[in-house]
Amino acid sequence: MELSGTILEIAKIIWAPLGKCVKYHRSLEEKMILLHNKLEVVNSRKEDIESRMNVELCLGKQLKKEVQLWLENVKKMNGEVETINQEVGEGKFLSRAHLGKLVIKKIQEVEELHQKGSFNDSLVVDGPDGNRVMLPTAIVVGDTTRRNMDQIWACLMDNDVRKVGVHGIGGVGKTTIMKHIYNQLLIETGKFDNAVWITVPKASSVIQLQSKIAHAFQLGLSENESDTVRAAKLMAMFRMRKRYVLILDDLWEEFELEEIGIPEPTRDNECKLVLTTRLSDVCVRMGCKKIQVQLLSENETWNLFLEKVGRDLVAPEIETIAKDIAKECGRLPLAIITIARSMKGVVDHCEWRNALEELRVSTSGLNDMGKVYEQLKFSYIHLQDERLRHCLLYCALYPEDFLIGRKELIEHLIAGGVIEGMKNKRAEFDKGHAMLNKLENSCLLESVADQNKDMKWVKMHDLIRDMALQITSTSPRFLVEAAVYLRNFPNIEKWAENLEKVSLMHNYISEVPSNLSPKCRRLSTLLLSSNHTLTLIPNSFFVHMHALQVLDLSDTGLEILPDSVSGLENLTALLLRGCYRLKYVPSLAKMKVLMKLDFSHSGIKEVPQGMEMLVSLRYLNLYARNLEIIPSGILPKLTSLQFLMFYGASKTLKVKGEEVASLRKLETFAGQLYDQNDFNAYVRCLQEQGPNNYFIRVGEGNEAIEEEMESFQKEVQFTKCNIGRGEDMMLLLPGDIQTLQIIKCHDIISLSSISSLNNASELKTCVLSNCNGIECILQQSSYILLENLESLTLFSLCNLCDLFRGGRAAPLPPGTFSALKNLSIWSCQSMKKLFEVSLLLHLKNLESLDVSSCKQMKEITATGHEYALGESSNLSSNNDFPISLPQLRYLSLDCLPQLERIYRGTMVCYSLEVIQVFGCPKLKRIPLSLPLIGGQPSPPPKLQRISTNIWEALEWDHPNAKNVLQPLVQSVQTWG
Repeated sequence: MELSGTILEIAKIIWAPLGKCVKYHRSLEEKMILLHNKLEVVNSRKEDIESRMNVELCLGKQLKKEVQLWLENVKKMNGEVETINQEVGEGKFLSRAHLGKLVIKKIQEVEELHQKGSFNDSLVVDGPDGNRVMLPTAIVVGDTTRRNMDQIWACLMDNDVRKVGVHGIGGVGKTTIMKHIYNQLLIETGKFDNAVWITVPKASSVIQLQSKIAHAFQLGLSENESDTVRAAKLMAMFRMRKRYVLILDDLWEEFELEEIGIPEPTRDNECKLVLTTRLSDVCVRMGCKKIQVQLLSENETWNLFLEKVGRDLVAPEIETIAKDIAKECGRLPLAIITIARSMKGVVDHCEWRNALEELRVSTSGLNDMGKVYEQLKFSYIHLQDERLRHCLLYCALYPEDFLIGRKELIEHLIAGGVIEGMKNKRAEFDKGHAMLNKLENSCLLESVADQNKDMKWVKMHDLIRDMALQITSTSPRFLVEAAVYLRNFPNIEKWAENLEKVSLMHNYISEVPSNLSPKCRRLSTLLLSSNHTLTLIPNSFFVHMHALQVLDLSDTGLEILPDSVSGLENLTALLLRGCYRLKYVPSLAKMKVLMKLDFSHSGIKEVPQGMEMLVSLRYLNLYARNLEIIPSGILPKLTSLQFLMFYGASKTLKVKGEEVASLRKLETFAGQLYDQNDFNAYVRCLQEQGPNNYFIRVGEGNEAIEEEMESFQKEVQFTKCNIGRGEDMMLLLPGDIQTLQIIKCHDIISLSSISSLNNASELKTCVLSNCNGIECILQQSSYILLENLESLTLFSLCNLCDLFRGGRAAPLPPGTFSALKNLSIWSCQSMKKLFEVSLLLHLKNLESLDVSSCKQMKEITATGHEYALGESSNLSSNNDFPISLPQLRYLSLDCLPQLERIYRGTMVCYSLEVIQVFGCPKLKRIPLSLPLIGGQPSPPPKLQRISTNIWEALEWDHPNAKNVLQPLVQSVQTWG
């Protein structure tokens, strides 16, 4: 009986988890149906919200961040459920049991998502003034242009004129003039509330123009809807708006406003339509008042030419020839500027005479636009460097009016061999930027920058792009059908044998025909990126493309890369960024010259076969969430590697430190090592120097890694590591480390235990989070000063009591925290005081002090040693001298229920801009010294705002201080 009872107990123990497993397995189909039903409800709510959003998104409005985040989460959830669908279809018994558990979890997440989507109030908020972005413009040239502008402006102010058609030959300055008008409309808002700029694609279809307008108004239109339904939505959106000017730039053919969804401009809606076109007939057929943009006068032509070529550079003996060249520009600003720039620096009169002859011969017998193209071609031919000409032609592969990212373009030029022979990646990029600068200075490319995001692009004028494509069409060498709403793949007739470059990017191609096998033996570049609907490329497609160097399939829906890719032995760049469905990539073993391999945001779970053979590889991006492992031994064989990034959600995606350190050419690295011992081994293996930019995660963290490598500050992050006690745990840090994060490392008691910090002279930022063993930051017994540290964040350190700990009379070492600018203390529940006066006197560079949720904090600056002695008596009265913090700009005290005092004496903070105090019920006094003018107090000169919910309870040293500061107060009654 005892034996049977024991067996029964054992059976129960075994069956408990197994029974649960079988339960998950049996109920999988039922749960999947439930998951889909609940997701369908969420998607219905999403459609309802999008319908509301389209109504509420008026000019000057923008979507609430929480709504935007919810919509993104719904999109993400649909993708995750689709992945589960696929895994269910191919799952075995045990995996089905695992999936059953996962599906139950997803059902809960979908229910939570549905609840969070209950937006009962408005979905939008007023947009900041920054949404009214000025367009970059060239300087207005000459009285002729100003007269043209005045004439257009007068029409906009005339209530009898509702539609204006601005026409003129290409390059005459129509777009430049209208950009000035547009910017002026944004400034002068008396007559119109806003202006909207739409650049119309050449040969634009109804759906393209509708999509352009919808994008400008942040209106969602489905590609699957009919033109009529889309027009109805646009019409409804327009009718909610009044007093706007709609500008359609570069229109090539007329259209019915109603067909697109644009209401007829009338006195009632107070709206106007302005279009620019090369064709005066378009203006007539659109019912516009015509305004022809006049050519420059001869005098204006000569002055503009001189301005661009350099007035001091035209010697008297050259001036006559130069004037004749200026005349050959046909009084067109674009031609004048580009040709003048191409002659800048030319001093030999023979070259000037030759240039004049070439211009006259090339434009002889041509019509007006033919002459314009030849004039622009002249500037192209006279580029001194052949590589500059290749660079310009490469830009024509991008869509019309496309903002081309400098970084992306330079990387393509490197992969395509236009930039080569440089010693490292930085030198290659410096060369690339220098080339683009020269093309901008030659006015063959336009510069576009976003100062707020520090982003830079280049853009081609549509005439210059046309000229470039005309040059490449003679053989033909280029096939370019980029962003033209192409749905069907170009047929075999277009795939000429002498094609060198093909761009079909930003289209709606779904598949490549199964029998298509182009014999393009000279093809070097194939760009199919941003065809999100592309799911199939047959194996036959790449068979004859032996010369292919750059293959860009980024942001496509491909699941399988055909095996014929393995035979592309001359490939230098394989770009698969954003292929989130991608599961299979064939062997790469034959790609001995491959330099760039980008799998970022792809769906791969394992690295392809043959990776160890990529001896020329310089760039490897494995930022792929599903990636599980990088097999040991691969990285040391990639001896040319300069850039390495990897990230995945799996805890197994780590590499050995010695393998990374063996990559002697590595300049940029982001990835994860196993533990602190592995990291120490990495540091020991570094020779003279390691990577220039790095983010190294050590231990157990698996949060997403920042992708923008330019923002890296040589950062190391330790999570759940043993780095505190014992010589065997001694942590080695690189001497050039700039940012150190220590998270959930409970054995460390202070930074003083990390002796290698003494050598970290470049350390600027330190974050300590959830480390239960930390009692102080620095100890008097060590010589670690952190004298170059600029930012210190202390978060949830439950046993932290002091920033600096020494004996009762221990002097603070000179230089300690002397460079500190930003100090944040959050949720440190054992701290009763923040500073001793002796420490605060070292913080002359402190700019920001943020203390939050420290429940026992009684005093910010202590004047004695009462807390160290465990006492709470009155503070010593002989230390009440004024303290100066000359750089302090921001002071925030939040949720400090025991805080009684900031400082017994006074604080001189004349740089202070913001004071923020919330949740400090015991605080009665702000010890701020106010400047006296004529014996009366005045606010600190830079103070802008005091935000608090205890304003009435606060006291100030001077009796009139409260009245003086009242205008700066933003009282908030509740805070939470």
